[in-house]
Amino acid sequence: MFGELVPIGGGDPIPLMKKRLRIGRREGCDIILSFGNVSGHHALMEIDEGYWFIRDLRSRNGVKVDGKRITQGVRKRLDPNCKVTVAKHEFELEYDPMSLGAYGTPPQDEVVDDFFRESLLDRAGLNRRDSSEKKK
Repeated sequence: MFGELVPIGGGDPIPLMKKRLRIGRREGCDIILSFGNVSGHHALMEIDEGYWFIRDLRSRNGVKVDGKRITQGVRKRLDPNCKVTVAKHEFELEYDPMSLGAYGTPPQDEVVDDFFRESLLDRAGLNRRDSSEKKK
């Protein structure tokens, strides 16, 4: 066993029996959450260098880690005892990285450069004057 997801608020813990687990509502998933707000293939959890990571598989209602929604398709590290929310279903992830082969610095999350967050002029360093400069 590679850890377990413990439902917050009560319920039986879900043992993590494989190093790669698909979470969703469909019968073919490794962890089946039979709730209407959980997508058929909601998320993917996998171990890398002794740490669990999660990826939102373009779900309808998202995945949160410690209360922060993760970007769809981006892999997020799950530290021991963190809170994982699938749709509105909350779990605490219990595992020991050392028993899973962790060593040294934990691997980092994937970083996505949000290309559209700033304008092309800003990215090129050709900032427009702000409105106070125009008035002078």
